[in-house]
Amino acid sequence: MRGALILLVFFSMFTVASLLAPYPMFPGNLLCVMIGKVTSEYAGYLGAVLNGVFYGAILWLVFVVISRRLETGK
Repeated sequence: MRGALILLVFFSMFTVASLLAPYPMFPGNLLCVMIGKVTSEYAGYLGAVLNGVFYGAILWLVFVVISRRLETGK
């Protein structure tokens, strides 16, 4: 349950940060470049969601690994 909360918090944090940042962030920017001008009006939102998923998943994995190591150390 804590893992889902961590994932949700970091997903929303990186999604909002990607929307508010005045510069493109990896990997959302890469996806927007690959898509092209077909969906250019939604490219910012799509990049922000991808950044939220990418960085949220990375930090969730870090949380899971650290918590399992702490549990086995007891």
